[in-house]
Amino acid sequence: MSHSEPLLVVKDLRKVFKVRGSGRKATGFTAVDDISFEIARGQTYGLIGESGSGKTTTGRMVLVLETATAGSVKFEGNELTTLSELDMRRYRKRMQIVFQDSGSAFNPRRSVGAQIGFPLERFRIVPAEQVRGRVNEMLERVGLEPAHYDRHIHEFSGGQRQRLGIARALITDPDFVVLDEPTAALDVSVQAQILNLLKDLQAERGLTLLLITHNLALVEHMCDHAGVLDHGRLVESGPVDELLSAPRTDITRKLVDAVLEPEFVG
Repeated sequence: MSHSEPLLVVKDLRKVFKVRGSGRKATGFTAVDDISFEIARGQTYGLIGESGSGKTTTGRMVLVLETATAGSVKFEGNELTTLSELDMRRYRKRMQIVFQDSGSAFNPRRSVGAQIGFPLERFRIVPAEQVRGRVNEMLERVGLEPAHYDRHIHEFSGGQRQRLGIARALITDPDFVVLDEPTAALDVSVQAQILNLLKDLQAERGLTLLLITHNLALVEHMCDHAGVLDHGRLVESGPVDELLSAPRTDITRKLVDAVLEPEFVG
């Protein structure tokens, strides 16, 4: 496949949730309404919107963690939405996610190292005796220490938890990662550290990223292209500098006006 072709193509993606009305009849709530975008290999696409705009649901459908009502998600030209869970498994190690609060995704009763290493065993990426060494290498790469392997999630700060979430997402050496509000719960100085770590890792590994956020300043720092979601609809999309300098819709103007520049570390 040519590197000039997009890694991910989303077309007419739609999600309708069944909602019980006051009577017995269920009604449909359209969370995502026929949206389309594509992401070139090695680039970062920003999906921007206020709370409830449908951006997290979109990210989950792209990863086939949520079943789409209609539409298409193609990864390297291969349709994902029609795959069985068994067939989808071979894509799982290549498509990962970093959550807003990575700490909540860890089991509090197991060591963080064992949980980061679990996909290495599940996908048989390395022999069992090499798992700990591989995890320790990843811990060091994200700014933590091998000594952290045996600790539990409650022993870490918010910024450290996000580093652990990044380590777990990258341990399988994926091609594509969804970042779902990855710094929303962090203070500005820690946000900058995490975002710069992600940019460094992207450059090293050739990662393709989908950044889901409500903060245009993060999009300006991280993304090449972006789209603005409003009530499930993609109302505007294009190069980030165009969205920022010449917003065409009220919702984009509102998001631009809300930008308070974080003091990013270069």
